[in-house]
Amino acid sequence: MYDVLVVGGGIAGASIGHELAARGRAVCVLEAENELAKHTTGRSAATWIGGYGPPEVRRLTLASRPFLDDPSLDVAGPLLTPQPCLYVGGPDSSAAAAAAIPGAVIDGAEAERLNPALRPGWTQVAVLDDTACEIDVAGLHQGYLRALRAAGGIVRTGARVTAAVREAGLWRISTSAGEDVAAPVVVVAAGAWGDEVGRLLGAAPIGLEPRLRSMFGSPTAVPMAGMPFTCDLDGGWYFQAEGELALCSPEDASPHPPGDPKPDELEIARTIEAINEATVLGLRSVRTAWAGLRTFAPGGEPVARYDDDVDGVFWFVGQAGYGIQMAPALAVEAAERLVAGQPA
Repeated sequence: MYDVLVVGGGIAGASIGHELAARGRAVCVLEAENELAKHTTGRSAATWIGGYGPPEVRRLTLASRPFLDDPSLDVAGPLLTPQPCLYVGGPDSSAAAAAAIPGAVIDGAEAERLNPALRPGWTQVAVLDDTACEIDVAGLHQGYLRALRAAGGIVRTGARVTAAVREAGLWRISTSAGEDVAAPVVVVAAGAWGDEVGRLLGAAPIGLEPRLRSMFGSPTAVPMAGMPFTCDLDGGWYFQAEGELALCSPEDASPHPPGDPKPDELEIARTIEAINEATVLGLRSVRTAWAGLRTFAPGGEPVARYDDDVDGVFWFVGQAGYGIQMAPALAVEAAERLVAGQPA
């Protein structure tokens, strides 16, 4: 028997599992897939941007920065690599839109100096966030897992929850691996599958909405080395260097059922056209493309609380694509909340 069962082995499950184990709880993480981080976590092109997201996300992101700069985990190297974020707006963008983004407002000429791939004269207003960094997603995720195991935590893969019964203050969980496990508390950290897992536990769905995010890599007509992470001020696309390729996204967010999504080819085509209008990258083909799901809770803020009606169910969902950059602070706060309200 365990103190806590965590359903989901992505960054959410790994981070809260570690924090609970570090507080002396016996933890077992149950991952439905045969490999960890197969879905959203493993498909993230994560960048730490302090001004990215709604207010609660920004608070947690800023609170996570000290940990990411100096992690108390066994990691192979730095988790953060400086990578300034440059927001650029074309002829239809407004100075008011730029003023709403944290950072230094600059003119088009300065933006073109910072990113020579911008088409001369296209950028009318821009914002530079020079505190942004690239995140080593795999390093962070693996660091949490190592720390979890070092503290006595168990991780089971290929262990989809198939049945759940509440008896005498315990959740008795059956998995697709044929294993039965029990604990007083179950943490639902299953991302896009969160409401499905909640239903198995008898909890009403909280209204999670998975949304598709497409990514693609494209050869360019100009070298990518040294370019900042560059975003459309109005949220229509972004790109960054990925070796010799431009790693691009339409910043799409169309609803999609839980599963293994395919990239949206029409959105990718639109993005190629839009980026070519704004830059001289000369995107013509797609060398690689993939998609992931960003799961939103109602209101757009992460959920980290006990269920209102079902005993021993703790929701840890709705990270909405910001889960990597705010993972350290969110996991600490959620673990403390869970422990403070944990049944005896």
